[in-house]
Amino acid sequence: MRGGKPGDFPNFSDSELIPHPVPLNLFDPFGFSKKKTEAQKAEGLIKELNNGRLAQIGIIAFLSEQKLEGSVPLLKGLVPHYSGEPMAPF
Repeated sequence: MRGGKPGDFPNFSDSELIPHPVPLNLFDPFGFSKKKTEAQKAEGLIKELNNGRLAQIGIIAFLSEQKLEGSVPLLKGLVPHYSGEPMAPF
């Protein structure tokens, strides 16, 4: 992005570059974070990071159970065995 700041989303509703009005912004389309304090925003960021980490752990648990049956006791019998290479697309 030339001349901009990383993570700074443009405000399309005030922009003259777009010929028609766009009612919603990309970052906060419904205005949920307008009234939050900086402390509340920091707490929300920590929650978002923890949710992302938990999702990564869950994905790895499913991949582990598919390759080695019984490796995740809670998923035993729920996930079918996969004999291919799960990381091949990456």
